[in-house]
Amino acid sequence: MSASATAMDTADERLQRLQRKIEKAKLAGRSELTLEGWQRYRYAKARHLCDDLPPINDNIERIDYNTVSKEEFIERFETPTRPVIIQNCVSQWPAAERWTMENLVLTYGSDRFKCGEDDDGNNVKLKLKHYHHYMQNNNDDSPMYIFDSALEKDDKRGLRHDYRVPKYFRDDPMEYCPDSRRPPHKWLVIGPKRSGTGIHIDPLATNAWNAIISGRKRWVVFPPSVPKEALEPKRGECDHEAASWFDKVYPRVTGSEWPHAKHIEFIQEAGEIVFMPGGWHHVVINITDSIAVTQNFCTVTTFPVIWRRTVHGRPKLSQRWLRELRTHRPELAAIADSVDLDADDGLPPSSSSDSSSSSSSSSSSEQQEAASPKPKRKLRTKKRSKHKKELCMCEECLAQCEICAAYLRRGETPPDH
Repeated sequence: MSASATAMDTADERLQRLQRKIEKAKLAGRSELTLEGWQRYRYAKARHLCDDLPPINDNIERIDYNTVSKEEFIERFETPTRPVIIQNCVSQWPAAERWTMENLVLTYGSDRFKCGEDDDGNNVKLKLKHYHHYMQNNNDDSPMYIFDSALEKDDKRGLRHDYRVPKYFRDDPMEYCPDSRRPPHKWLVIGPKRSGTGIHIDPLATNAWNAIISGRKRWVVFPPSVPKEALEPKRGECDHEAASWFDKVYPRVTGSEWPHAKHIEFIQEAGEIVFMPGGWHHVVINITDSIAVTQNFCTVTTFPVIWRRTVHGRPKLSQRWLRELRTHRPELAAIADSVDLDADDGLPPSSSSDSSSSSSSSSSSEQQEAASPKPKRKLRTKKRSKHKKELCMCEECLAQCEICAAYLRRGETPPDH
């Protein structure tokens, strides 16, 4: 056999091994699907989702980061909980030039990034260079989506120095939560077109900001007054992925007969930051390959609501947080002591308690305050014996059951078992 033929065989073998790794990740991340099931809707050929978009009434306000002060932002957007797009901030970050796929693969190509979760709640990861190959060579309806808290990890610390939290969001009382207790709240988000996050609300009534470094995202958001059941797919209509939502649910919830509050819709362009207040329902789809960074956070304005949610949903976290606040922010500790924990904050239950879903399909991600029904996934029965029947439905207890926690991370209702 010639040297060229041997080299070709070796290249083919490498490609086959790579394909097997990708297939393994897909089957682990969505065990309810076969490999063929990842393309059952043929959305890769449905140009109306990403390529030939219908007319969009882009009705969100945009502001200039350089001219709107923090005080004005609080008054106009944070206090009344109004979504807004912030311009002319990302361009000042090193990430605006450094975060290309080519550069990221060159630096972190052999590092493994989270692109899903299996049925037991374990992270499904691929090397970045392998995921890049998948991005360029997939026809999946809703492709795997990197939603990784790499920005919090020492081995990828360099990424965190490539951007700076916008001035409006730097005073985050949750920074006083013990690191071992605070849920993940910073994510690097990378995905090809058609990837995205289904309809959801962010955890513990936290706010979120999402900055897109490259690419384009399509958002549809609804105010907290809209019941979440009205925004979800009907039983048997489709799965809960963003592509399916835009294909099946979007026409119904934006039509003339829609009985609830109207939506806000927009295209987020490269260099823009979306501010999403707590309690707002939102669904996001990448209409091109995209790279973004997103964080969930608390503010002094929204602290009372987030404190109430944390006490009910993460009681151990709230106790340690309060101890730190008494030391470092006594004025907030005083507010915490005065909050009526039984009051109705007027917001719907969150979709996740550990992960942002402003950009994530697996929000991404971690224990969920409330979950919407989804098609059942296959469970690994070896874990069933760990369920403790005395557990209540609060997040702290559910975290003790690996099966329930795995379901809640995906926005699914835990089964009786």
